[in-house]
Order: sequence, then C-alpha cells, then structure tokens
Amino acid sequence: MTAIEVNHISKRYGKVQALQDVSFSVEQGEVFGLIGPDGAGKSTLFRLMATLLLPDEGSIMVDGFDTISQMRQIRRRVGYMPGKFSLYQDLTVEENLKFFATLFGTTVEAGYDTIKAIYQQIEPFKNRRAGALSGGMKQKLALSCALVHKPSVLFLDEPTTGVDPVSRKEFWDMLGTLKQLGITIVAATPYLDEVRRCERVAFLDQGQLKGVGAPDEILERFKDVFNPPGIERNTKGDAQFPADNSQSSILNPQSSDNVIEVNHLVKAFVSFHAVDDISFCVKRGEIFGFLGANGAGKTTAMRMLTGLSQPTSGSGTVVGYDISTQYEEIKKRIGYMSQKFSLYEDLTVRENIRLFAGIYGMDEAEIDRKTDELLERLRFSEHKNDLVSSLPLGWKQKLAFSVSIFHEPGIVFLDEPTGGVDPATRRQFWELIYDAAQRGITVFVTTHYMDEAEYCDRISIMVDGKIRAMGTPAELKQQFRQPDMDHVFTYLARQATRSSD
Repeated sequence: MTAIEVNHISKRYGKVQALQDVSFSVEQGEVFGLIGPDGAGKSTLFRLMATLLLPDEGSIMVDGFDTISQMRQIRRRVGYMPGKFSLYQDLTVEENLKFFATLFGTTVEAGYDTIKAIYQQIEPFKNRRAGALSGGMKQKLALSCALVHKPSVLFLDEPTTGVDPVSRKEFWDMLGTLKQLGITIVAATPYLDEVRRCERVAFLDQGQLKGVGAPDEILERFKDVFNPPGIERNTKGDAQFPADNSQSSILNPQSSDNVIEVNHLVKAFVSFHAVDDISFCVKRGEIFGFLGANGAGKTTAMRMLTGLSQPTSGSGTVVGYDISTQYEEIKKRIGYMSQKFSLYEDLTVRENIRLFAGIYGMDEAEIDRKTDELLERLRFSEHKNDLVSSLPLGWKQKLAFSVSIFHEPGIVFLDEPTGGVDPATRRQFWELIYDAAQRGITVFVTTHYMDEAEYCDRISIMVDGKIRAMGTPAELKQQFRQPDMDHVFTYLARQATRSSD
C-alpha cells in the first residue's frame, strides 16, 4: 500500500526554482531516503509533504489525504523533525514533551508506549533544560516530541547532522524499531552509512529528481557526487608529523615547532570535570584531528585553546601565548570557523572579506590587494557583490574558511566545518585545508565524518574528558586492530562510562 504519492511537484521562490516536476511514491512502512547536495530541494519537499508549504504545481497525498485540501487530517498523522532541532531550549525535557503532546490534543501518557524505548533513555534528565543537553540527547528528545501523538508517517530532515557516529548509529537503530511498529519513515541524510540503511532512496539535484532506487544502485550511478576520487596531496612525508605517544614528549613538548602545547589541562564545573587532565602538542603546519563523541569534552577544550574560556588548572600555550593570561593575544593570532560559518548573511561577499580583515587589524592597502587575490583564487570575482545569503552552501563554506585564514594566522580552528555537506563538496573543502597546511598554517579540526579523520596527519580521540588515544590514522587502526577510523572511534566511544550529559 502506498503511504506517500508525490505527483509532478514544482515550487519556486522568486527566481529560484526549488523543485521542478518531481514525482515518486513511498510504500507504507518503508524507510525511504532523500539525498542530494545542499540546495537540491530536500527541505522544501519536506515542508510540502508536511503541509507547511503549498506547491505551485502538482499534488501530494499522505496517508490518502491531499496536502492542500486535507491538511488538518495530515497534520494529525505525521511527525516532523526539521533540519534544525524543533525544541524550546529554555524548556525542560519534560516541558518540551508535554508541549508537543498538547499541540496535538493528546497527553504524554497516551503516547508513552510509542516513545517508551526512546524517551526512557533521557527520562532521568526530564528536569534539565533542552539547551543543556548534548547533541545525541537533543536528538532523542526531538524524536520523542515528533512521535508523542502516534503518527503513521515520520519526516526527518537531516536529523543526525552534527551528531557523533555512535549516537548516529543508535538513532538509526531506533528508526528500525519504529519501522517494526509500521511507521513510514522519510529521512534526508548526508551520511553514506545512513543512506545504506534505507530501503530505497531518491536523489535530488538542483530541484530535479535524478533517480530512485536501492541505495547501492543510486550511490554507484551518481558516484561522482557520493564517492569522488581520493584527494591527491603534496605532503612532505609522514615523518614530519610522527605520532609520538611517549609520555616524555607529550607532557614536556618543548619545541619551537609546536603551535599548541598543553600540560595537565583541566576544566571543572563544580565537581564535574568536562576536561580531565589532558596533555598534548600540535606541530606547525600539521593537520590535527580532535575527535570525540558528543559530551566527551572537545568543545570545552577548544574554547580554552581559542581564548574563550580559561582552565581550572594545568597550563597551555597557543602560538606562544599563555591560554590562562594572554587569551586576548591568542584571539588576534588564530583563525576560527564554526559549522555555522560565521559569515554575515546580509552582507555581500566582498563586504564580509573586508569586515573580517578589519577586525583582524589589517591595513587598507593590504586588504585591497588580498581581497582581489582571494576573489580571483576562489573564482568569486563576478559574485563579489552578491549577498552571502544567496550563495550555495559549498560557496559559503569556501568563503568562510578563506576569511578565517585571510590574515595568515599561525593556526586555524575548524569546528565541524563540513556538517551536513555532500561528499563531493566536502572533498573540495579539504583541498582548501591541504593548501593552507602546505602554506604553513596549522589546522586543528573537529569532525564527525570518519573519512575526514583519515585525511589528518594525527588524531586525538577524547573519551570522558580524557585523551584516550593519539597517533596517525594508520597507527590507531593498527593499535586497536580496526579496519578504519569509524571502527576505531566506535570502539573507544563505547567505552565511555559517564553520561554524555
């Protein structure tokens, strides 16, 4: 039996054709994937199916009801998790759940059997504000809120973006349980392992449906997007960045080649040690991967290294300046890029470049010269007066990274810079990272894509606030007898004993 029928759907925003003549169907109880690069039209399609938008042309039937004339019936039957968590950050776990139950005219008690397996994992934190939860716990709460009214269809728009690999696997295990209850699931995801857990997938690109079929069939057919060739890198050899795991070199890294030196660093919040006695160093020009599950302490550690927070105890230097006393000097000499790109959407490309150059204290003549050079190198010269909000995600990503190193910092911190991006675009971004490292800029990067971990010179993996492992990807795979970094990460992350919250 067919649960969803999308018939010749088109949707336009002004001059932008978001969707053009899209048709497919989803069977009842099927796990169906929507995949494609950013801007392909996936989110627009979700909003149309969830009755939040009206199509310009075509029709959609959900559970036998029309999204235009029978939207009230559909809204009682669907659950929806948008790309950004639909939680109220200032409400507690329990308050969020009760609020969503009330919206659908039901109670938590009435829908408890549907959410029991998921909600029981976060119920011990029911009095904690949603904003204080880790990514994995927010994910479980958002899913519980989407299911509390016992929907027959569940729409998930990239629900695991920014979530660590172990939490992602747990989330998809939960979806398997929901399928057994007969719930139809339509999910968008940029992760290939998640794509393969779908029964069928539809590939969208530039608003057009390019193909529908089994995951492996579609991934092979469009391998230029989903499985681009490996990156060719001009390295100076692995010998330049040996993984030195001896205690003497890690705890006493007295070297002019070290851009970061950390000794016994601790960050405590009352009795909770978010970062618990870590020591390591990062060499000049190195691409250093800083990995860990949500709640392992990565973000807290990075805040100390970037001068945004001071340690409780221990010591450290970044580009030669003390993180406890000279953090303002550190801020002037580093670059930083977050998953949100740190760009001003209502400024043009050129205005963003000049704004950040001024913040970094560059003089006017240098700003003019380097701005023109950057625009030419990125092939953005014809788009210099375009608003950043109008750019594709991949372009924003390149611009944000280029702006973060515009002042030639000693090190750039990249906090999950490729979250939610397709493999081909991520590959292009890593070419920029390699180019920066070749020019002597040290790269300190966090990522939840384990294929990107393979690109790093060295990696550290945090578990329960401590650095559990450090070395080159090859050394870590050999040390823990695992075939790839995904298995290494999962093996270590599952040894965590403290709650991620």
